[in-house]
Amino acid sequence: MNIDFELYRIFYVVANHCNITKASEELSISQPAISKSIKNLEEQLGGQLFVRTKRGVVLTEEGKEFYNYIKQAIEYINNAENKFTDLINLETGCIKIGISTTLTKEFLLPYLEEFRSLYPKIDIQIITNLTSDLMPKLRNGLIDIVILNLNDKNYGNDIDIIKCRKINDCFVVNNKYKDLTLKEVSIKELNNYPLILQAKGSNTREFLDNIARENEVVLKPNIELASYSLVVEFSKIGLGIGYVTKEYIKEAIKNKELYELKLKEKIPSRYIGIALSKNHVPNFSTKRLIEIIKKNSF
Repeated sequence: MNIDFELYRIFYVVANHCNITKASEELSISQPAISKSIKNLEEQLGGQLFVRTKRGVVLTEEGKEFYNYIKQAIEYINNAENKFTDLINLETGCIKIGISTTLTKEFLLPYLEEFRSLYPKIDIQIITNLTSDLMPKLRNGLIDIVILNLNDKNYGNDIDIIKCRKINDCFVVNNKYKDLTLKEVSIKELNNYPLILQAKGSNTREFLDNIARENEVVLKPNIELASYSLVVEFSKIGLGIGYVTKEYIKEAIKNKELYELKLKEKIPSRYIGIALSKNHVPNFSTKRLIEIIKKNSF
């Protein structure tokens, strides 16, 4: 059966008023056109929906039963339209963001503040973990975006990457190893000292290991940490040489809590990026947050 929703809508309004004249006024459709539509619907269904009286029209018993179902359908359609309008106007919705604790603090918070001030009714869920654990969730549609420190890897044909802010990495020490800052140190020489690195599975660690491998070096850290902030704190108290992002330790350098080593080999710049799954269309809330980040992050 070919469903003509306009016929059902006309039937619904006529049934509400039990009067074709009033239905004509509400729908802005001529009375003959309404009568023809009702006749077409009755022919399509194979039964009579209304009985004409001097006061208007009255539903038949079959028409009453039919009306109950049509009423529910119309209400569902109206609710769906209202929900859709709310979503595109960002009156409701949810964003699920996969990100590290460090990037939440050092990168995302200002954008969330702006987004929240504009769209206070949107729920925000932050899922913190290593990138290697977050990407499968992105692919499965369990989170909307992953914000990550990019490395030079290919994330796959099913992933879109948006580059945002450029960042630079370096090795740092506290006063205990300050003498090392007076000369250039090679990546190979770093293994002669206690090294503090993020654990394998993080993009930052993978990026560094790739640089070391290109220089035919395998780094052997004495301390491996899941948290970037702990790498910074362990370096501050002199437990070894930490690998960190310059942009996140400006205050520590300024206050002489940490000192940057001069490395013989060049560490390339990289980017903070946003990863999206090509297999899942981002909702309106996610699109708006991405727009805010892109507008302000360069």
